[in-house]
Amino acid sequence: MKTDRSPNLNGEGHQRLAFADSIISPDALVLVTGAAGFMGPRVVESLLRFGLRRIRCLARPSSKLARLQQVIEQAPPEARIDIVRGNLLSRDDCLAVTRDVTVIYHLAAGRGEKAFADAFLNSVVTTRNLVEAALQQPGLKRFVSISSFSVYSNEQNGRGNVLDENCPLDPNPALRGDAYSFAKLKQEEIVSTYGKTHRLPYVILRPGVVYGPGNHGIHGRVGIGTHGLFLHLGGSNTIPLTYVENCADAIALAGIKTGIEGRAFNVVDDDLPTSRRFLKMYKSRVKPFRSVYVPHPVSYLLCWLWEKYSSWSEGQLPPTYGRAAWQVYWKPTRYTNATIKSALGWSQRVPSSEALTRHFASCKRTLSHA
Repeated sequence: MKTDRSPNLNGEGHQRLAFADSIISPDALVLVTGAAGFMGPRVVESLLRFGLRRIRCLARPSSKLARLQQVIEQAPPEARIDIVRGNLLSRDDCLAVTRDVTVIYHLAAGRGEKAFADAFLNSVVTTRNLVEAALQQPGLKRFVSISSFSVYSNEQNGRGNVLDENCPLDPNPALRGDAYSFAKLKQEEIVSTYGKTHRLPYVILRPGVVYGPGNHGIHGRVGIGTHGLFLHLGGSNTIPLTYVENCADAIALAGIKTGIEGRAFNVVDDDLPTSRRFLKMYKSRVKPFRSVYVPHPVSYLLCWLWEKYSSWSEGQLPPTYGRAAWQVYWKPTRYTNATIKSALGWSQRVPSSEALTRHFASCKRTLSHA
């Protein structure tokens, strides 16, 4: 394991928020795993904004550090941020990186894996290793595990009803053929089990669709591109968006707020756009393209046919777009952030209108440089 120390922390101008009602002091050491990923640098920024001054950042040996280094360069002079190279599959690395930490923000996860075994290895096994190492630290106050909206089944939720933290999780995510959702559910099981059996002081966050500069694709909740044609499946559904900076603030608060151990929180922004509005804005602000709207009854029928053929072909066609996926991604559903607002005192720092403007501008810049 290699540690890079950054002595030049002379950035100024950070907005400081009140550091009150916290389980730790501003000088307590906190750990951020996955610190070089899409979300990681923003979480480090939020921690600094909330007044924390000692942050250990874990990055994989192959990770690019440009964005994280930029955050470090702009940090206040009293901040101490260390970048540690390591792998959570190594128990020794986990013991080293968790030494003396008080709060762990576990963002690292296996993304993009198609195989269930790979997703399990890089999200579940790594989480188990990290939890077991963390439990050996006498000063541990909180373990924040980042999950996903995709862990919900939504099957028993009526059309147009609100999906909140009381809704059931998917009992069999493998039916969706979605390795990421499967791994996230198993990751939650690991964390909650250690909470019950070893008193791990955990909090779980389930962000919706995290968007912002650096994440430019159109999410599958809006539709699917196929053979040069985009199938618009979302229609009038609202999309559970959360802008990356708003989500980072929620994650930061989950690690320091008192009285929330053992709870799970959904993270979505205010003023959520419909799928139709999002697609229209993308076409007008980023690039126009051809799309065909598929009404909900038709999309459900297509998913049913996909599921039947997948079963008939004995898995030759994966069950990715079966009825279970329709329930999660395209069934008309409403979302709420009332729980996280009341329990954590979280509020949306970047308004949705500004967040969408920033996002589409970033998408346009990326396409123009492609």
